[in-house]
Amino acid sequence: MKTGMLLAALALPAISAAQQAYTLKGTLTTREPGAKAYLDRRVNGETFLDSAVLKNGHFEFKGTVKAPYLAMLVVDHKGAGLANQGMDMDRRLLYLDKGTILISGKDQISDAVISGSEVNKEHERYKLFISAYDTAMAGINSEFGAATAAQRNDTVFMNGLNARFHEAINTKKGLQRRFIRENPGSFFSIVALKELAVMNNMNLAELTPMYNGLTAALKKSPAGQEFYQSMETEKALGIGAPAPDFTQPDIHDKPVKLSDFKGKYVLLDFWASWCGPCRAENPNVVAAYKKFHDRNFVVLSVSLDQPGKKAAWLGAIEKDGLQDFVHVSDLKYWDNAVARQYGVRGVPTNYLIAPDGRIIAKNLRGDQLDKRLGELVSR
Repeated sequence: MKTGMLLAALALPAISAAQQAYTLKGTLTTREPGAKAYLDRRVNGETFLDSAVLKNGHFEFKGTVKAPYLAMLVVDHKGAGLANQGMDMDRRLLYLDKGTILISGKDQISDAVISGSEVNKEHERYKLFISAYDTAMAGINSEFGAATAAQRNDTVFMNGLNARFHEAINTKKGLQRRFIRENPGSFFSIVALKELAVMNNMNLAELTPMYNGLTAALKKSPAGQEFYQSMETEKALGIGAPAPDFTQPDIHDKPVKLSDFKGKYVLLDFWASWCGPCRAENPNVVAAYKKFHDRNFVVLSVSLDQPGKKAAWLGAIEKDGLQDFVHVSDLKYWDNAVARQYGVRGVPTNYLIAPDGRIIAKNLRGDQLDKRLGELVSR
């Protein structure tokens, strides 16, 4: 894992708030020459990477934040460069917040102790609260990693792991719901709400009561306002609502509008070349297109590929056989203008739009798209 390591769930639009200064001071007892620390964070879809040389085991970062902000701290002990750290890199997730944050340890930053920061203290409490999920996932990953090739091809074995995976996810959801109920003023109740929003496709029937149960102060905070805006966006994109129009460049940099396809059934499909689940879903979309394209159906595909990654985007189109779709992107990653307009918090995400421009279905997976189109075009 290199740069861009933060979760999609954190990519909601930023809320205007006063900037506040932070200082992150780190200390390790190791004194290896050439060691460097890196601070990796993503703001509005753009990755920022700062570095600092360790001097007698000490390093320091300074900056500003509008609210507690998740970042990844990585220590390169040998001075080999961040790109050469491999999967066993020494790293630590922490929150940047106003004031001075201290982190100190012996050999590894991953085992270091954070002090001087209430939000990071609360983060440790939240992680402990949902630790049953992490324990379950560690066991699943360990068992999969140790599995033989025969076991990985064994349907019974893989189905068992898959069932345990879904059980772990349900455990996490239950713990997050409980945390929100029991901690209505905690910043991490908003963090939990964001994750639940991704996992349940922004189900407002579940999320709204949980949000309403938060304290007034938390709802007024930048994080609270941000989540409220995401719910308002979702309300405007409900079944029966008009799909917001937009313009974005295609693979030849020519402008394409959603309204260009009025009079047709349109699958507005958000994906990216780097998204494994998207690539796994592509064959289903291709199959539906081949079956219904001559019955007034088009696929308008919006890629959340990263700046400078047009070749990866085009390569995925070619490899997955998506050449007959209409493809657009501004190559701004999670800051893609259409994704922000539609409140996209994770990919794949899709909207099925009727010939009159109304949204008639969301997040159709597997054979659901085929079945829904079959119902519509046979009327």
